[in-house]
Amino acid sequence: MLLGLERQFGLCGTALIWFRSYVFGMTYRVVYAGGTSSVVYVVCSVPQGSVLGPVLFVLYVADLADIINRQDDTQLYLHCCREDITMAATRLKECIIDVGRWMSANRLKLNTDKTELFWTGSRRSISQLHGHGPSIQLGTDTVPACDHVWLLGVIISADLSLDRHVSVVSSASFYWL
Repeated sequence: MLLGLERQFGLCGTALIWFRSYVFGMTYRVVYAGGTSSVVYVVCSVPQGSVLGPVLFVLYVADLADIINRQDDTQLYLHCCREDITMAATRLKECIIDVGRWMSANRLKLNTDKTELFWTGSRRSISQLHGHGPSIQLGTDTVPACDHVWLLGVIISADLSLDRHVSVVSSASFYWL
């Protein structure tokens, strides 16, 4: 992390020494019911709830954007014609694999259980994909295409309609009435 702060963000001298003193040499122990655990040295982390925690996290994941950008996209979504859907699925798979490698190298884990694949288009296009579109194989895990996603609290269907969202909100409203 300190190497990244120095090379990618140009920190040096006193600022770099200050960050080093903040992230290295941390320990913790648990005191419970009159007993005390042995001291554990923290090798990678920042104190929970610290003011610098969010800043250090942003610095920590800054090069992840470079990995995604190498895939010719700044987001993990692609525009494609229905004829090119297999190629788009392959590009997304390669990008997700690269992100997974980065995460592994940085002591993180890509949770494929929370990874969603969503193909969207007109009702006609979606019906020609038999409702879903191809899935993506990530190692031993398969990420199936889903017919709707939650995006910022809104349910979006594959045909970009809000029918399902309206239905869920209406049901919840009637329940509370």
